[in-house]
Amino acid sequence: MSMAMADFSHIPEDFESPTEVNSNGGSPKAHTVANGDSVQSNITPASTDRYGFLGGNQYTDPEAERRVPQETVRKRETKWLDMFINWDKWMSKKFKKVKDRCRKGIPPSLRARAWQHLCGSHFTLEQHRGVFEEYLKMPGDPKCIDDIHKDLDRQFPLHEMFLSKGGVGQEALFEVLKAYTIHRPVEGYCQAQAPIASLLLMHMPAEQAFWCLVAICDKYLTGYYSPGLEAIQLDGDVLFGLLKRTSPVVYKHMKKQHIEPIMFMTEWFMCVYTRSLPWTTVLRIWDQFLCEGVKVMFRVGLVLVKVTLEGQENMSQCPTFFDTLEKLRLRKLAPELQDEEFLIRETLRLNINERDMEKEHQKQIVRRKQARESKERESGGGAGGKHARKAKQK
Repeated sequence: MSMAMADFSHIPEDFESPTEVNSNGGSPKAHTVANGDSVQSNITPASTDRYGFLGGNQYTDPEAERRVPQETVRKRETKWLDMFINWDKWMSKKFKKVKDRCRKGIPPSLRARAWQHLCGSHFTLEQHRGVFEEYLKMPGDPKCIDDIHKDLDRQFPLHEMFLSKGGVGQEALFEVLKAYTIHRPVEGYCQAQAPIASLLLMHMPAEQAFWCLVAICDKYLTGYYSPGLEAIQLDGDVLFGLLKRTSPVVYKHMKKQHIEPIMFMTEWFMCVYTRSLPWTTVLRIWDQFLCEGVKVMFRVGLVLVKVTLEGQENMSQCPTFFDTLEKLRLRKLAPELQDEEFLIRETLRLNINERDMEKEHQKQIVRRKQARESKERESGGGAGGKHARKAKQK
């Protein structure tokens, strides 16, 4: 992957766009991702919801929450427990059934165990017993450690685990993020990892969350947290290419307003929607994401852009570049359009398959390579440019 950094000069100052932060020995390693956890002061629930939130955008109203019948939950739990016994067999010979069960939603009581099996972190942990504890004994990079400390109280401040500064939740989050910087010192610390690590800690102990984070960074979001944001730029262009196929009118509207994908989808992808959607929807997306991979992020992204901008009424509300970007921040998206069942159903209805995504991915890689080579020729770089300069001097 090779592409010049995107031009952010025309992004509004108050837009939550990615910026690079020096976080590892003087090199740009951490990329600021907007908090996205706007506190709604008018929400004062008597107690936490069943996910641990006291308020804010992630709070789930118990009276409005859709509940799966208890009998159905018990049946699903039994099926998942059976799968755990012969996990390798299910994944190799009955993966379609595993995928179908993930799409229906993993039983909450087994979600942590299922996620670890799906991403393979359970097996990695068994092979590396004691490594996490060893990482915690190491000092770590001072710059990374300082940046992590600054971010601890910004992660889901209205969740019971992370309310108290220096509390158990924040301490566990620090341990997971610090251990990752030692495990992957070249990457250092990226702020977008913090909400992912926080979500994992809501479901499992620190050591398990750490290895799950490692698996996600290594297998799913490869290169996302490396300097330059090249991987996320590539996936942004892939998303745009797929949007051209699924919603050509919306694509044309965004191109006309010179909106680049990295301006609105960065937080979606880098944080795997943990900062962008209702919590029940986030968990359902994660059930599929850890089973099927990054294609789930693309499907969700395509549906979100479609329901946000498609249609004459939506278009009329976005006459300018700023209006369209504000819409894509999803803050005013109708609740029914963020509903878990609606979004999952719409993603599965998209006329886009894995082959289409891979084809678009390869197309964008070639396009980037050609753009880089063209730029090098124009700047006189490379062997061709050197020969041309020598010939001119003679």
